Amino acid sequence: MPHSFLTDGAEIYRQSFAIIRSEADLSRLDPDEETVVVRMIHAAGLVGLEAHVAFTPGAASAARAALQAGAPILCDVRMVSEAITRPRLPAGNRVICTLNDPQVPARAARLGTTRTAAAVDLWHDHLEGAVVAIGNAPTALFHLLNLLENPDCPRPAAIIGCPVGFVGAAESKAALMQTPPCPAITVHGRLGGSAITVAAINALAGERE
Repeated sequence: MPHSFLTDGAEIYRQSFAIIRSEADLSRLDPDEETVVVRMIHAAGLVGLEAHVAFTPGAASAARAALQAGAPILCDVRMVSEAITRPRLPAGNRVICTLNDPQVPARAARLGTTRTAAAVDLWHDHLEGAVVAIGNAPTALFHLLNLLENPDCPRPAAIIGCPVGFVGAAESKAALMQTPPCPAITVHGRLGGSAITVAAINALAGERE
């Protein structure tokens, strides 16, 4: 006997977001933050994630304004850069991932670090006013924070730093929020990942859910 299931994509989305809003505690969030968190929950399939999401004051609004002004999006890995929904981007924003740049392996070896961290060095010319999206690599977030300790380093408009994992992820995100170098959004603890980070970008990029 054939399975019966909902086939209307728009209705699946509508019901999904309605369920999230009925079950999640979104009471502490402003409208821009709520839009981001609802999409993060949707990407993770995890009501309760909202308790772990943190914003510096005005971070969601700052990131949205930067995207509307044409800011590039700097991504730590291709899983993030490839999943950003281009038609949602408000200003044909450039999406940049330098991980596969041929300079990266030698730079990583010279620095004694990961390729994802070394790739952050290649963001320099794009970093001023950019929106940073780190969804995979704690080493990339740590390296970026170290670079931003230099007052002469270009400043991004916002950092969405949600690396996932068991080694360094929680620590890198705690460091981001302890002394944020710019407006920042994160998911505290081990939770995070590329899908959640992309969900935040997609939420900030467009008004429609």
